[in-house]
Amino acid sequence: MITDENLWLKIKNDDEKSFAILFSRYSSIIFNNVYSYLQDREVCEQIVHDVFLSLWKNRKTLIIKSFKAYTISASRYIVYKHIVANRKSNLSYEEDLSVYSGPSAENTGYYNLAYTDLEQELHQHLDKLPKRCREIFLMSRKNLLNNEEIALQLGISKRAVENQITYALKYLRGSLKDISVLLILIGL
Repeated sequence: MITDENLWLKIKNDDEKSFAILFSRYSSIIFNNVYSYLQDREVCEQIVHDVFLSLWKNRKTLIIKSFKAYTISASRYIVYKHIVANRKSNLSYEEDLSVYSGPSAENTGYYNLAYTDLEQELHQHLDKLPKRCREIFLMSRKNLLNNEEIALQLGISKRAVENQITYALKYLRGSLKDISVLLILIGL
């Protein structure tokens, strides 16, 4: 009986008969091993063919010490890839959110209250700004207008808009610096 190592050396030199011998020796072993994981004859047969096809394609560069160990490892790798690829997600996509009636996984009440409190405090600080400065800041941040649009609407220069926004941001940073540290600490 010819050893696996000798057959593999012949396969490296394109000997198809040696390849057929190794295929007949190990295909059922690989199949049984794969079948123990997947329980699907068709998929298992495909995996066996994939292992041997890969061996044939890479015969010139592969260095195999134990043919049996190599083919079993290669087949397990393909099995794991197959399992991962076919793992079903328990997520579902719905076009309309109102169709979903399951309970929420996260209680957002605390975050909603914290956001409301922060928003109220921000408005209290904004109320302390000069009227024009507050108006420009809100047009920029709330209405999402750029500096040119604000300047056109108010009939002032773009530079004046930039100055007012800079002043408002500087004031808010100073007023809210204690809150920003708190936000960082609590993870909001």
